[in-house]
Amino acid sequence: MNISNILFDLDGTLTDPKDGITRCIRFALDKLGVNPPHEDHLTWCIGPPLRESFSRLMNTREEALLDQALSHYRTRFSETGMFENAIYPEIIPSLQRIRAAGFRIYLATSKPRVYAAQILDHFDLIQFFHAVHGSELDGRLSDKGELIANILDSENLDPGATLIVGDRSHDIIGGKRNGIMTAAVTYGYGSREELAESKPDVVFESLPELVTFLGKPGIAQ
Repeated sequence: MNISNILFDLDGTLTDPKDGITRCIRFALDKLGVNPPHEDHLTWCIGPPLRESFSRLMNTREEALLDQALSHYRTRFSETGMFENAIYPEIIPSLQRIRAAGFRIYLATSKPRVYAAQILDHFDLIQFFHAVHGSELDGRLSDKGELIANILDSENLDPGATLIVGDRSHDIIGGKRNGIMTAAVTYGYGSREELAESKPDVVFESLPELVTFLGKPGIAQ
């Protein structure tokens, strides 16, 4: 396996966004007159497309209502929520080592790209990335498989030389759909059962383990 390109998920992989995401979801539900669950009962919403999460939370597929929920969410998120966030330990030195070793690094998040770029810039992570890819505000590319396909095409990446790193099954399933190598991290918001069912190629307890893996013989540096 000759990996030269690495796609990183954002939420639950590089940063812990629990406070911002769950508070914004609760804010949106409250605005719509829906009694919001406790923040600890909303962690399953971290990672998947928000429209899907709101559909489950409100038990509806009514597009107008889901649009309202997203609008309320984004009102708070754009002002406050995106920065109610924290970088996981060892992320910066790990990215430094990966970038210095010559790998090309890309962000691949279901979060709208406009927010993702601001978050990376706020936490001084943008310096490590060759490009930032995410969904559009109209919902396009929120599906991780479609997003990865778009990245491979727009960046002209060889699927056989590309690895995605993420904490949810969406990352692994999306990677497999596109024929790239998949790596799951266990410190995020995907349960071990969820990750096991998605059958990632490799599993890491921490990002330094990924760095060590990339340094093995046969892996591009």
